[in-house]
Amino acid sequence: MNDLQKERKTIAIMIRMFCGAHHGTMGKDLCPACEELGDYAEERLNRCPFGENKGACSKCKIHCYKPEMRKRITQVMRYAGPKMITRHPLLAIDHLLKAKGLKRAKANAENKNRR
Repeated sequence: MNDLQKERKTIAIMIRMFCGAHHGTMGKDLCPACEELGDYAEERLNRCPFGENKGACSKCKIHCYKPEMRKRITQVMRYAGPKMITRHPLLAIDHLLKAKGLKRAKANAENKNRR
């Protein structure tokens, strides 16, 4: 699974966790507002100009989320982020490394060594 696929999976899980806890869906279909947010996040990932080389959105210089959607995704991440460590530890650790820039630094070092 590549980094973008992991990010898509991570955000989908986080939105499902948030929706279940705040909108009572409990693992069923998402409420319309969370469905909209998930679709929006997916579209933003599809259109990311950095593609496979993207870092964490929170560290990005290009904020491609509309302010309202950015606020909503921040709420989701603040709620679901801490819970990801126990529910989906591998995705959570991968996301944390990416947010700290460690994965990108390692990839850049590996690319330099190949030359």
